[in-house]
Amino acid sequence: MADTEQIRQRIQSPAPFSTWLGMVLLLLVFGAIAIAIIGPAPRGDTYEQQRAQDRGKKLKDLREEDAKALATYAWIDKNKGTVRVPIERAMELTVADLANKKPASAGPIATPPAAAAPGGASAASPAPSASPQPSGTPKPTSVAGQHSEARGQPAAAVNPPPVQPSTQPGAAASPATSPKSSAGVPAASASPQ
Repeated sequence: MADTEQIRQRIQSPAPFSTWLGMVLLLLVFGAIAIAIIGPAPRGDTYEQQRAQDRGKKLKDLREEDAKALATYAWIDKNKGTVRVPIERAMELTVADLANKKPASAGPIATPPAAAAPGGASAASPAPSASPQPSGTPKPTSVAGQHSEARGQPAAAVNPPPVQPSTQPGAAASPATSPKSSAGVPAASASPQ
């Protein structure tokens, strides 16, 4: 038993100072060798510079090709007779073509007939304005006047007029009970049973 006690003490005892000193010296020697080998070797910094130069050259070539395509004549499809024209000449041809064309007059815009609102009430017709309106598009009433809701804004900027509550379906209503679809389809009961 005495032998096993001595072995346990030797295993559990801390390493002597000379062992620690030897490990530190070994690491220092390894570091010195690594610096001696790697230190004088040339650095690989030129790789990124070379890649940047290659990208710059490719970009320059692409821009030159595009500039050449915009400034020269070339066939696109000989069978169809399609050619590429320099952009300056194309602009001249377009301006000359547009100058020769005369604008066509637009036909009158028809106003839709007044539709009856759901619930039996008739839709409000726009109030006639004091100034005569040219034939065509009527001036929207929501924009005109001092008491206008829009105060000079376009008609699309104004909220639509409020709708009477009796024409709106409730939160629990099914699509069959909505006022729009109830005309042709029998209404189902919306109340829970």
